[in-house]
Amino acid sequence: MNAGAAAKASDVKRRIAPWAWPLVAIRLFALLVLLLACVPAYYLLAPLTRRNPAPRFFLTSVGRISGLRVTMRGSSPAPDTFFLANHVSWLDIPALSHASGTAFIAHDGLADFAPLRWLCTLNDTVFVARNRRSTVSEQVEQVRSALRDTGALTIFPEGTTSDGTDLLPFKSSLLSAISTDDDTVAAQPVWVDYGSDAAEIAWVGEEPGLDNALRILARTKPVRVTVHFLAPLTGEDRRDRKALARGAQAAIRHAMETGAMENSRA
Repeated sequence: MNAGAAAKASDVKRRIAPWAWPLVAIRLFALLVLLLACVPAYYLLAPLTRRNPAPRFFLTSVGRISGLRVTMRGSSPAPDTFFLANHVSWLDIPALSHASGTAFIAHDGLADFAPLRWLCTLNDTVFVARNRRSTVSEQVEQVRSALRDTGALTIFPEGTTSDGTDLLPFKSSLLSAISTDDDTVAAQPVWVDYGSDAAEIAWVGEEPGLDNALRILARTKPVRVTVHFLAPLTGEDRRDRKALARGAQAAIRHAMETGAMENSRA
């Protein structure tokens, strides 16, 4: 870690007040108990139902324990939907799971860490290999299977997290596993909005993931997030994956700008 990154990490740790560490410990213990309860429940329920409720319960509970409070607005998601969402924090995942029961599409780098891959596969995560064209047909089939199992899939086309006040470019390469000509599957942009807390919640820059997680777990204030389900993409926005990326980014940016204007009038 360079000197600037080390200083930033040190600053993050200083922002956790000494009296907040017991809260962090309580929440970490609660998360461990939750994991130990949900993993057996998943395997017990797996033979009995096509859509296992354990992953959604687990992720929703992770959010609640971490202080997340979710509000939903906009068009109700239809069955068999791809959500294209902006990405601000790891909290986006429990927020979206709570709101829709969605599984996720992730880049294959996350699969390199075996315990994380195992947890992700319990929620039907599809790992996209962006640099291997030979795997696209296999990934499309994985996407269809995950849709059958969960009814919804979310992808973060930015490919990383932003500060929540603007969008990074949407990468069409991340959409290679999505079939753009299947009219039976909706493609719906989603704006994950942390309001005035976005800068505090965002996981950006050189901040280590552990420091970000501890900082959020140390908060006494709730983390309020609004999940805006925007109008599904149609017509030219469904022509190909580049059009899909452009259409989703434009829709989310318009929602962000409209939201900012409304807040300035309030």
